[in-house]
Amino acid sequence: MRQVLLIDLSDEAEAIARYEAWHAAGAVPGAVVNGIRAAQVRDMEIYRTGNRLVMIMETDPGFDPADKAAADAADGDVQAWESLMDSVQRPLAWASADSKWTPAARIFSLQDQP
Repeated sequence: MRQVLLIDLSDEAEAIARYEAWHAAGAVPGAVVNGIRAAQVRDMEIYRTGNRLVMIMETDPGFDPADKAAADAADGDVQAWESLMDSVQRPLAWASADSKWTPAARIFSLQDQP
């Protein structure tokens, strides 16, 4: 299943540069990557334009966001990573109070067109 999520970064060149460096190939801590994979996330990509980020996740049918959140809360390495991300990430203005990344609703698919 594909999920598309959005969040903003601080609108500062230095914060954006740090975020990109933290996400360079091999820079994300192994515990974070392992936790993502263990949660049945098959693939994840993050794109940026300006200070807006878009995450695309491909998950297995058994993926459960609540289970992932609970596992993350119990992992000190993941919590340290999330704290670092919180220093530059800014939830969208319309995000619910209990979420960071905001899910996007699909409104068009070429495959659905005649």
